[in-house]
Amino acid sequence: MVEEIMSGFVGDLSEKQSTALQKFRESVKDVLEPEHDDHYLLRWLRARNFDLKKSEDMLRKHLIWRKEEDIDNILRQKTPDVIENYYPGGHCGFDKDGSPVWIDPIGNIDPKGLLRSAKKKDVIYKEIKNAEYVQQLMKLQTKKLGKRVDQIIIIYDLENFGMKHLWKPGMDTVVKFLEMFEDNYPEALKIAFIINAPRFFPVVYKLIRPILSEDTVNKIRIFGTNYKSELLKCIDADQLPVYWGGSLTDKDGDPKCSSKITLGGEIPKEYYLKIASEEMENFTTVNVKRGSSLQVDVDVKTAGSCIRWQFTTEGYDLGFGVYKKTKDEKQHAGKMIPVVHSERVDSHLVPEDGSVAVKEAGAYVVRFDNTYSYIRSKTISYLIEVLEPEVEEVNAHTYDKTNAKGDKSDLCIDSTLDVGEGDPETKGADGQSTDM
Repeated sequence: MVEEIMSGFVGDLSEKQSTALQKFRESVKDVLEPEHDDHYLLRWLRARNFDLKKSEDMLRKHLIWRKEEDIDNILRQKTPDVIENYYPGGHCGFDKDGSPVWIDPIGNIDPKGLLRSAKKKDVIYKEIKNAEYVQQLMKLQTKKLGKRVDQIIIIYDLENFGMKHLWKPGMDTVVKFLEMFEDNYPEALKIAFIINAPRFFPVVYKLIRPILSEDTVNKIRIFGTNYKSELLKCIDADQLPVYWGGSLTDKDGDPKCSSKITLGGEIPKEYYLKIASEEMENFTTVNVKRGSSLQVDVDVKTAGSCIRWQFTTEGYDLGFGVYKKTKDEKQHAGKMIPVVHSERVDSHLVPEDGSVAVKEAGAYVVRFDNTYSYIRSKTISYLIEVLEPEVEEVNAHTYDKTNAKGDKSDLCIDSTLDVGEGDPETKGADGQSTDM
């Protein structure tokens, strides 16, 4: 029964597309399995706009990836406890067509804690396991409903999402997963709802947009706080937790259904592992002499950008601050406008990282202060970046923009997007000094 369904309707194809499908099957017949029907092949063709060479290359790379990473057995592999307990996300139900609904409260993720408690590869593997689990759900739904089910609705909840989530190693992991998903699970996304989006979301979107295919972008729906009625248009209330606008609860009445959805949270430091040295490959290492400071000039070209930093010191603490210049020349700290007030931080114990959104374009300075030390020089390794918002791609007035066919043709953003400042907190010192 399942085989008959899976090999059935593939949609209306033009004569040119049908010919491309036949040629594609012939060109990859040496790697195909019995379950690789026309619908399966069309996923790869559509992902590459029916370019036969690119489609073949994509499929062959995918099959090599599955073999090298042993993806067919990944659901049997053990996931580290810290990921199982603190990596947010879970399957809650199905939409009105029978497609799985996955809720990912990513605003609750502790990116620094996670990547200091588990290898990046383990985090990526968790996402692959989730994707493979959903694939199994789709096959079960196909058998149960007697019709093909091969797409998923994902709800990304950005409540509590703040500047700490722009930590570079964390964002790099997100980018890595998105690349993996785009390369290996084409046509699997039905709709991605992004809810409770903070006002600085354009900065986040700028980072991930280059990775996403146009097909994926067209399936994204972005909302601020007024999202519940939109979710209920395609998901029945009894398939959606109360917390997100439905009527579903756990047996104990939990409105977030934490038995189904891992909610995330701050990871206890006892889980922490040592920092991997490869994180610092792109850092600059310098020596800040005793009684002096190091000023790193930062040119911000676009208002609303974020200045992001990471740094660590060897053996001793150091002062840190961010300033805006008032003149086009080197200035003392007291002559500049403080953006992040300088304070001593224990960057020799835990590497410092953070970011700040700046309202104006201009010349800024990241300042590492060792003027208070009359005995010791400090060796510092740092990485400073500017993240610009995607002003053209993300515009709060593009919500409900449709094309002539009634399809969403651009990224859709709710007018309630501007819901708050997010989390502008930057990490400070604990008040203790190890310097003499």
